[in-house]
Amino acid sequence: MLYTIAIYLYQLCVMLVSPFNCKARKMLKGQHETFRILKRQIDKEACYVWFHAASLGEFEQGRPLMERFRREYPQYKILLTFFSPSGYEVRKNYEGADVICYLPFDTPSNVYRFFHLVRPEMAFFIKYEFWLDYMWACHHYHIPFYSVSSIFRPNKIFFRWYGRPYAHVLKYVSHFFVQDEQSRELLARRGFVENVSIVGDTRFDRVIDIARQAKELPLVERFCGESPFVFIAGSSWQPDEDIIIPYFNSHPGMKLILAPHVIDEHHLRQIEQKLSRPSVRYTEATETNVLKADCLIVNCFGLLSSIYRYAHVAYVGGGFGVGIHNVPEAAVYGVPVLIGPNNKNFREAQDLLRMGGCFEITGQTLFNAVVDRLLTDSALRQSRGNVCKDYILSNAGASDVIFQTLGLKS
Repeated sequence: MLYTIAIYLYQLCVMLVSPFNCKARKMLKGQHETFRILKRQIDKEACYVWFHAASLGEFEQGRPLMERFRREYPQYKILLTFFSPSGYEVRKNYEGADVICYLPFDTPSNVYRFFHLVRPEMAFFIKYEFWLDYMWACHHYHIPFYSVSSIFRPNKIFFRWYGRPYAHVLKYVSHFFVQDEQSRELLARRGFVENVSIVGDTRFDRVIDIARQAKELPLVERFCGESPFVFIAGSSWQPDEDIIIPYFNSHPGMKLILAPHVIDEHHLRQIEQKLSRPSVRYTEATETNVLKADCLIVNCFGLLSSIYRYAHVAYVGGGFGVGIHNVPEAAVYGVPVLIGPNNKNFREAQDLLRMGGCFEITGQTLFNAVVDRLLTDSALRQSRGNVCKDYILSNAGASDVIFQTLGLKS
């Protein structure tokens, strides 16, 4: 009961802020369209596998499984749901799924309508997603429910005294495919032993696939040319840029590719005002003007994972705010990676910091010192980059273990 009240209050808050918040408006509009999409697109005669991802990062973790289903088990169709606009709006046209929509708020009426329209054969929820009523419905309708690439920490609600009632939701999970030993131990304390497997993070499989299929980007290649030092900052926020840009402005020997996390016009102009060297936006770049620029600003989505291949050193943003973004996406190309201090909850970042493939940056002074070393010492860049690539390759294979455990037949 308390859970349902909390969900209704959350829904009310989203409605109240929606007139002033674009993300909230998109969420409400998208959820309003969900049942119309399901009524129109669900084939009642087909068998569906349901994947749910909160946002874009979780989608990338689930993507290797979706594409393997597509490739090896064509008898299944795929339903993909998102909770956040930052996932849905970017991947609503993803060709690897048959039906894509928002997941409505986890209220009893929404859950009833959802399962009235679609009865999946199995459900895969990625990483942190545990919605009580949806999971109960899966259990009630005998639909296997799998938690994939999940991570559990002692401070999570399931393991706090006040979270014991909500921890009941874990009983509806058919199998936990967790990332690490700590997660397995925490679940064991709650009595989950036989249905827990440590498989690692499916995202490693995904970034390896991306690297193998990286797009050819002639304009980026032309921009980089024969430059001895290309620094690529991906998913950057203002605090990241306030450290990177002053260094770049005073070092004419380097080129900078900047792919900000937010690409609205206001933010792009802020970046351009801080630059004292010539720059060009990717969408305005030509074979001619890109040669005159020292900074290439990537003001569109979908390119960053391929752009990292051109880096001598990469910087993954978010570490001075919300938390770092996708470190493996850069590390797979065998380049050293710089990250901000908010990285403690990211296993791959912690591993690579310990192994020496990553460098933690806490401010301008340390950033300058680290980049000075990497700028002048190509052997150091090579050795630290090899650490990153070897780590990614050694952690691949989660998808294989998951499918072996499922025991599906083609």
